[in-house]
Amino acid sequence: MAPPAAAHDPLLRRCLTLFSGFDGIEDQDEAAILRRAMAQVSAVGTGRAEAGYLRLVDGDGGGGLVRCPHDGARATGALDAQVRELAGRDGPVRFPRRAWGWAFGLRVPDGPHEPDGLHGALVVSYRDRPGEDERLLLRLLVRQTAAALATAAAHRRERVQAVELRRARDEREAIRRRLDSSLTDLDQLREVHDALARSAAHGDGEDGIVRTLHRITGLAAAAEDRFGNLRAWAGPGRPDPYPKPDPARREELLREAARRPRPVRVRDRLLAVADPRGEVLGALFLLDPDGRADARAVRALDQAATSLGLELAHLRELAEVELRLRRELVADLLAGTDDTGAYARSEALGHDLRGPHHVIVVRWADRPADDVFLKAVRRAAAGLGLRMLSALRSDTAVLVVQGAPEADGAADERSLHTALGRELGTDSGAVGVGGSCDTPREVPRSYQEALRALEVRRRSHRAHGMTFFDDLGLYRILRTGNDHREVERFVREWLGPLLDYDALHHTDLVETLSEYFDRGGNYSRTAEALVIHRSTLRYRLRRIREISGSDLADVDSRLNLHVATRMWKIMRNGPE
Repeated sequence: MAPPAAAHDPLLRRCLTLFSGFDGIEDQDEAAILRRAMAQVSAVGTGRAEAGYLRLVDGDGGGGLVRCPHDGARATGALDAQVRELAGRDGPVRFPRRAWGWAFGLRVPDGPHEPDGLHGALVVSYRDRPGEDERLLLRLLVRQTAAALATAAAHRRERVQAVELRRARDEREAIRRRLDSSLTDLDQLREVHDALARSAAHGDGEDGIVRTLHRITGLAAAAEDRFGNLRAWAGPGRPDPYPKPDPARREELLREAARRPRPVRVRDRLLAVADPRGEVLGALFLLDPDGRADARAVRALDQAATSLGLELAHLRELAEVELRLRRELVADLLAGTDDTGAYARSEALGHDLRGPHHVIVVRWADRPADDVFLKAVRRAAAGLGLRMLSALRSDTAVLVVQGAPEADGAADERSLHTALGRELGTDSGAVGVGGSCDTPREVPRSYQEALRALEVRRRSHRAHGMTFFDDLGLYRILRTGNDHREVERFVREWLGPLLDYDALHHTDLVETLSEYFDRGGNYSRTAEALVIHRSTLRYRLRRIREISGSDLADVDSRLNLHVATRMWKIMRNGPE
């Protein structure tokens, strides 16, 4: 039977050729799919494939486009630059001696692993501008390729997840087999295991493990972290103060002990390393100066070290999860979130988010904003009794603090800036404190206020210190950015001649004018504040009128001059 007449249509035949080119492609990887698509360009039309790109996905779901090697491709660095500039969007590209070039983003509707749906890009060119049929075929090719890439990516993720699941199961099974083998070695191990299991069931943690080991062996037992700090002790002979080992020797000792299959003797101690999955997290030892430890004690120590390793690993995993949840909560609070959800999440983390809070931002001149810096900020704040949620935001440490810290000044020892200076060994940093927020919905406003206070402090002549948004005065109504240049221009406009005169003659006319306005134009109070005679004050005010050319009796002039002196004080000293 003859095929339908439509089958003789050139466009339909080219479509069928295109679709057949993707037969059996489901099990291929992304690079093979892209090469097949590039080969199809010339198979269904008069154009040619110049290059293909695949998206290199990072841990956050983002990532750039990386050119896929292809024997027939003629891609150059200039083409790579054009594709990078398009950032996955469809758009024109330029080629020498080619009338038409286009980069197609290979994307599908948004999915959980590629939020923008982008999987790659296909770049084609034509000697002459393609017609509507050619463009239709290209669009069909792009859709087919994007769908195939999405399917391949999903299959790859499934394979990776299956491997990870098998690895997790294998690790769990290996641990179970080791425990079972240890329990069958000797009957005494059953007693050790049962005792440790009872301790774990009661939630005794490290203390319970050490007490159980001491009870079974009759020897003093102790647990240390990997740095040699004491975590738990049971039995007589505990040193006070507890000695701190040399870090290099400690590291060498743990590495050597970890290589041994059984506990090792170190002078008067029998030591076993807690190293679940091969990572040293701590050490457990028996104090045995007389060499009384028998094989039963050695096996008990070995078993207890395994339990300690699992306990330390569990504690670290809990700490990492809590830290991640805290940072995610802070990020959501700063961006804006609902009150009910925020209260529930903060309660789960052990923080009471109800009641007044302040957002505090911290930036230090000679310290990068990394986890080490954030921990130092948390220690300083905790030392002042502040309860907080914390996170890193760009180059700044951010705290959402219950209540508010004390300001610099009379209670300087209670100042967060002072505490940070002690913690970091330098006071070359700035702290901004936002206004009070009574509900989670108000946290973004307090955060912006804290950034504003920090910015004002860092731009003042006294760039190091702590600034409260509530103390900014007129600065509170200004926006960020170029407003600082506007402020400086305004101050120069009204106080420029006086500032120049003070700098040249070492006088204090601007300070005199500031005190005069701050005391409502009262001669006696102004003279008393400046510790000068009233006649001296009159003389200075006359000189101010002469030099500035401003009439202090004029309402508008007084207002502008007063505002300018306030801004000058903040620019010079930072907010009081």
